[in-house]
Amino acid sequence: MDGVTAMSRGEPKFDCVALGEVMLRFDPGDVRVRCARDFHVWEGGGEYNVARGLRKCFGLRTSVVTALPKSPLGDLAEDLILQGGVDTQNILWRPYDGLGYDTRLGLNFTERGFGVRGAMGMSDRANSAASQLKVGEVDWQKIFEKQGSRWFHTGGIFAALSADTAALTLEAVKAAKAAGVPVSFDFNYRPSLWARSGGEAKAVAFFRELMNDVDVLFAGMEDMTVRLGVSGCDGTLEDAMRRTGAAYPNLKVIACTRRGVISASTNDWSALCLKDGTLYESKKYPALAVLDRIGGGDGFASGVIYGMLCGLDMQQSVEYGAAHGALVMTTPGDTSMATLPEVEKLANGGSAAVVR
Repeated sequence: MDGVTAMSRGEPKFDCVALGEVMLRFDPGDVRVRCARDFHVWEGGGEYNVARGLRKCFGLRTSVVTALPKSPLGDLAEDLILQGGVDTQNILWRPYDGLGYDTRLGLNFTERGFGVRGAMGMSDRANSAASQLKVGEVDWQKIFEKQGSRWFHTGGIFAALSADTAALTLEAVKAAKAAGVPVSFDFNYRPSLWARSGGEAKAVAFFRELMNDVDVLFAGMEDMTVRLGVSGCDGTLEDAMRRTGAAYPNLKVIACTRRGVISASTNDWSALCLKDGTLYESKKYPALAVLDRIGGGDGFASGVIYGMLCGLDMQQSVEYGAAHGALVMTTPGDTSMATLPEVEKLANGGSAAVVR
């Protein structure tokens, strides 16, 4: 994989293992949460979405490390995960007390937005089972060395849930590196989540420590210039990526999306990857019609990871990532409904003409 070397001890059981929270998303459709009378329910979570995209769209073998309460809602989340084809054997189950005092399932209420009304998300996830995961509870040796995985993915959303999940993220990343498993990390910085976990100062310290063991970084402009402390940038994403690569030379690939918000329903969309000092830019998707923007970045990440795992060159990988992210935003819910032939067609310049 040109600088990102996967483990080679026998045939691994998984192509990718992801660590993160899986929530239920309540989607009010075309109306507002505050006015809704019914909801569609999807499963989702920044880290899980990547594993699901790799499985459901790209056909790779994936597993999720998370915790769920043993309740009807926890059972529903598991059923939705199984429908997505993601392996569930690394889920930790927590006893449920009937009221959620001890533990519960995280919920997320999300409006898609339309036109001048932007998308809006409201989380109801405090005291969730995943947020209570602690160092020492997950058998990383079993996952990385006995089961085996070609890739490990996690992100800043899970790390922000509590001091315990931040520490567990660091533990997991170091265990993956010790086992020779490439690590990707998606910043997904959310001020509202870090507010109860020490604020931005705590987030900055965490991110900078973690970067020492990350191979592939998914980040935005402010993630690099503010939270990673990369200074002297000329204001362009390209320069921020180059300076980040110089400041953190262990990073093999830095991958970024470029989104121009014309309205909630129309975005300009493209992506960039930096590898070995060379920038690779995807084709541009101007005025992309957006049905539901949630999960577009996760779709980009899974497309890039797929390309790298399958030995595609960096240009092809960024094209697959950008195409998959674009397709994810054309369907409802957090997760991908795209197929690999659709991604390949769009990445290779195909149109949206009707298929009969």
